[in-house]
Amino acid sequence: MKKSELVKEIKEKGTFLCVGLDTDIKKVPECVKGEEDPIFAFNKAIIDATAPYCVAYKPNLAFYESMGVKGWISFEKTIKYLNENYPKHFIIADAKRGDIGNTSMMYARTFFEEMNIDAVTVAPYMGEDSVTPFLQYDGKWVVLLALTSNKGSHDFQLTEDKDGERLFEKVLKRSQEWASDETMMYVVGATQGRMFEDVRKLVPNHFLLVPGIGAQGGSLEEVCKYGMTADCGLLVNSSRAIIYADSSERFAEVAAEEAKKVATQMAKILNDKQ
Repeated sequence: MKKSELVKEIKEKGTFLCVGLDTDIKKVPECVKGEEDPIFAFNKAIIDATAPYCVAYKPNLAFYESMGVKGWISFEKTIKYLNENYPKHFIIADAKRGDIGNTSMMYARTFFEEMNIDAVTVAPYMGEDSVTPFLQYDGKWVVLLALTSNKGSHDFQLTEDKDGERLFEKVLKRSQEWASDETMMYVVGATQGRMFEDVRKLVPNHFLLVPGIGAQGGSLEEVCKYGMTADCGLLVNSSRAIIYADSSERFAEVAAEEAKKVATQMAKILNDKQ
């Protein structure tokens, strides 16, 4: 999906919500556990219920890999279902890959050729040659980790060199030599608040994938105040607060209600920005 197509979807639907499919077999409702593939059954119900209120889905690979082969099958079925039934929704594989060049090339082949996913999260620590293999595919995206929402982000990402430049700033600057805002996004956690101002000074036009609203306590209003661009420039992710909002047979219906609440907020913010 090209950047212009993503922007068009956001403006037409009036939402920039990304629903995280962090599907844990220990947390899915009892009513789906008897299904032949309970993970896929849960995902399918969540997708069908929330699709009108979001523009993207982000399955986190750890939740599928934890189940071995069965988990991978559920993951593949989920991606296939999205591609066949909701082709306008942006799909992000939250895999946090990034290794030496030939290994990254295999990861890229997995997600972009084999599964036809739009984007994959990539860790930048090993540098340019660990990232560029993902950038060889037309219409595909790298979502580079920059300033994350977890407490431990302060351990390295905010450390300064002798000139006062923080590590996340170095990542943002250097990585722009590898790709443009047409093929690269950055992960910036919603809990970082006004730090979005510092991010936008360096990457004024790139899309940001923003986890951390909902269960992690990030503020949508603050993210938009400091991080939104004229083209929106944000994909704000919510996982647990939506998909686990209810554990009864109404789980999908309640998930839709929660997604709609967030989408309604987003529509108002987008309208006010015009």
